Amino acid sequence: MKKKPRLSLSTLAIHGKHLHAFRGPVAFPIYQTSTYRFEDSHDAIRYAQGDPSVYVYTRYHNPTVNEVEDRIALMEGGDAAALFSSGMAAISTVILSLCHTGEEIVSTPALYGGTYRFFRDHLPEYNIHVKYVNPSSLEDLLYLITPRTRVVYLETPTNPTLDIVDIQKIVTTTRKVEKELGSSITVVIDNTFATILNQDPFAYGVDIVVESSTKYLGGHADLIGGVVVGNKKLIPQVKKHAKYLGGCADPFAAFLLDRSLKTFALRVQCQNKNALTLARALKKHTKVRRVFYPGLPSHPQYRLARRQMNGGFGGMVTIDLKGGVKAAVKLCDNLRIAINAMSLGGVETLVSIPVYSSHVNMSNEELARHGVTPGMVRISVGVEGIEDLIGDFRQALKKV
Repeated sequence: MKKKPRLSLSTLAIHGKHLHAFRGPVAFPIYQTSTYRFEDSHDAIRYAQGDPSVYVYTRYHNPTVNEVEDRIALMEGGDAAALFSSGMAAISTVILSLCHTGEEIVSTPALYGGTYRFFRDHLPEYNIHVKYVNPSSLEDLLYLITPRTRVVYLETPTNPTLDIVDIQKIVTTTRKVEKELGSSITVVIDNTFATILNQDPFAYGVDIVVESSTKYLGGHADLIGGVVVGNKKLIPQVKKHAKYLGGCADPFAAFLLDRSLKTFALRVQCQNKNALTLARALKKHTKVRRVFYPGLPSHPQYRLARRQMNGGFGGMVTIDLKGGVKAAVKLCDNLRIAINAMSLGGVETLVSIPVYSSHVNMSNEELARHGVTPGMVRISVGVEGIEDLIGDFRQALKKV
């Protein structure tokens, strides 16, 4: 499925498929409408006969939304994409379109908290069960995958510990078992933390990429969205379920995302650079127990990260403070430039405490399984001046 684009990521993000002269606006317009006029009833007949080019209702499709879907599919090297109202709408719709009652998912354990709670609390209501494979023992997939397995799901880098999962090994092992069982298994990856600039899952044989477009794709803390990218067989299946589950993207949010894609590469390249520099500086601080960043040689999967994340190591840094959760609170409350807020991927540097945010309402056992400690602070590094950021963290750490 993977088609190597002849143009750069930046060019595709700005122009999409409109690489020709034509009369029209430079900025793609917002089709802020719930429904569409028919020229005559022949349009309705064409729609009833299955013609996908007939616009009927924005929950089904919308020109602004479709423009952004096409652009992201080109950027990520997929055949097609589906835009959603949130990252969780994208994840839940993908899972429910692929799995049915009595079937199974095998997942890596360190997941975004919303995904984990969806797996833990809601999928059992559908009699869909989730097993977890240790990323350091991926050969266990050979017995964890059964004839009932429909999805193998992973995140890398993980949230918030920034562990690296070997995508190629997961895909290769899954395909081996799939062939032995004569079944069909879809490999799904949440690529939100890495983004396509840093990590290309389709190059390793992944079937579906999901992302919270709220984060790096949007990048300005002013929209909510999610996207699913895949092949021509899977994306129509996902869109069919989205039509009835109702998590459709809003045209104005799609317009904002369209604007954001034009600076995507510039922003993420700067965030990569800032994050690596900040991680190096914090690693030297006496009040920091540990710095989690895949671009540091001290990271346990540094070699894998260098091989797999060939565009950069991302804009996320996590630190574990020696004083535990009290120290984490003091740090976050004394920062002046970095903002204490629960999100990531924007131009502003944000900090959050995982036990109070992404991993709230988890038992101590679950936190341990996710590698989350009370003293952790997750940092989404923005595009501010790096010396300003380093100085801000140093002055805040003095008060810890």
